[in-house]
This record gives sequence, C-alpha cells and structure tokens, in this order.
Amino acid sequence: MAKKRYCGCSLGLIVILSVVLLALIVVSFISGTVGSALRGVDPWSIFAVGTPHHSLPAEHIFGEHIPITNTMLTAGISILVLFGLFFAGTRKMKLVPRGLQNFVEFVYETLTNFADDVAGKEFAPKFYAVCGTIFLFVIANAWISLIPGFETIKLHGEPLLRNANTDINVPFMLAMVSFFFVEYWSFKVKRISYLKKYFHFVPLAQGFKKLFTGRVKAGLGGIGMGLIAVFAGLVELLSEFLRLVAFTFRLFGNMTAGLLVTVIMIYLVPLVLPSLFYGLEAFLGFVQAMIFGGLTLAFLTVGVAPEEEEAA
Repeated sequence: MAKKRYCGCSLGLIVILSVVLLALIVVSFISGTVGSALRGVDPWSIFAVGTPHHSLPAEHIFGEHIPITNTMLTAGISILVLFGLFFAGTRKMKLVPRGLQNFVEFVYETLTNFADDVAGKEFAPKFYAVCGTIFLFVIANAWISLIPGFETIKLHGEPLLRNANTDINVPFMLAMVSFFFVEYWSFKVKRISYLKKYFHFVPLAQGFKKLFTGRVKAGLGGIGMGLIAVFAGLVELLSEFLRLVAFTFRLFGNMTAGLLVTVIMIYLVPLVLPSLFYGLEAFLGFVQAMIFGGLTLAFLTVGVAPEEEEAA
C-alpha cells in the first residue's frame, strides 16, 4: 500500500510540474516579442528579446594590422580554461585522487582507454595527444558558449565572445591538423610504400612494355587495367583532400545550426523552453567533439595498419 501511495504521489507531482511548465511556456510565448506582436501589444520587459541576428563571418573586435575576432578570443579562453583545469588538477597529485584530480584522471583515463581500444597499445600513446586535444578543444568551445550571457557582452556593437566552432576557420584549422597527422604517421610507418595506393603507375607501365614487345592484345589489356588503377589512385588521393571539406563543414554546419535554433527559440519563447535546447546543444557539442576526435583516431589507425589488415 505504501508503495502504491508513493507511486501515486510521484505521478501526481509529475502531472503538476508538467502543467506548470506548460503554463510558463504559454505565458512566455504570449508575453514575448512574437506573441505580443500577434496580440498587437508591447511585450513585457522581462520577456522582450531583440530580433535574432547572426553573421557567418566572425566579427572583428579590435586590432588593425592583425585583426582579433570574437571567435579567436573565445578559442584563447577555451585553451586557458583547459590548461588551468588540468594544471590545477595535477599540481598536487595524491595517491588517492579526490576532487578536481579525480575528475582530471577520469577524463584522461576515458580518452586513453578509448584510444587503446581503437588504435591498440602500440600506437595509442602516439595518437592520443592529437585526438584528445581536438576532442577537448571542440567540447570546451561548445560548452563555454552555453554560459548565460556569453554573447550578450558587446564591444563596438558586436558580441565580444562567440562560439569558436561557428567560425569556419576554426573547424578548417582542426581539419588541417587532423589531415597533417594522418599523412605524417602513415608515411612514417609505411615509408614509400604508403604512396603506392595513390600512384598506381606500375600496371600502366607494364602494359606499355608488353605492347612495345609485340604482345599487342596483352599490352592493350594491361594499359586499360593500368588506366583504371591510375584513376582509382587519383580518386583515393582526392578523397584525402575531400576529408578536409567533410571535417570542416560537419563541425561548422552542426554547431552553427544548433546556435541558430537556440537563438530563434529564445526569440519565440524567451523562458523555460530554450533550456531544453541548451541541453541539446551541450549534448551536440559532446557528439561533435567525439566525432571529430574519433574519426581522426580512426583514420590514423587505418593509415598505419598493414596492407594485409586493410585488405581483410
């Protein structure tokens, strides 16, 4: 009986909270800028929100010869926050971790274990630094921008701070870092044999050799297969550079879209409902950081894998 009474009270509390939240959402919309405009009255001051405005290029805050943008400033803050967090967490390490040290060790162990599972014990220590740094940098930029009032501070009429992931230069920079390390480690491990998958000229040369030695049919067939091999290698090479585009626009597009949706929801319904979208944005930031860092780790692992494993 006590259990049934407890379940009944919990269900009743959920219903009451749902009704209250729904009422707040309705009042927020009716009293906000859009709802008040539909009713032909002025919005309540606590519900008044300016018209959403977003510029795809990052806004210049200060500097003439070397312009400083608000996304550059945010990226710098993210780096300082990460440095300060890990420095403070490892400054006076104890055998039994507590507090901040416990959190820092949890983050480190989670990322290293993930790298071990994907790349193996041999290469994980080599790949962890770049993949973990990308993950932490992306998620720091995303979560710092969710702090209330983040973009409300103005300088020269422009936001002083802005999510660095919504500036296409930042995702492109991260994509370039990923691309460089994938090619560097692939070439370092496989040496000149790594270039064979891009430049398949041997079958073509063998086809011409057969043709010039009088084996016309075999030579023409070899040339045809050689041209196909050359084309396949060029496509493979092109795919490496297309990865830059895919990495850049995946992060830039998703983070910018999430920002715009959140801003629009704040404009439509100033209170309560935007909180749900803040939660979704926090989750989206984690997912995008995981995708960027995880794919970099995956491409690094594939790049150094032996040819037999790749074929398998």
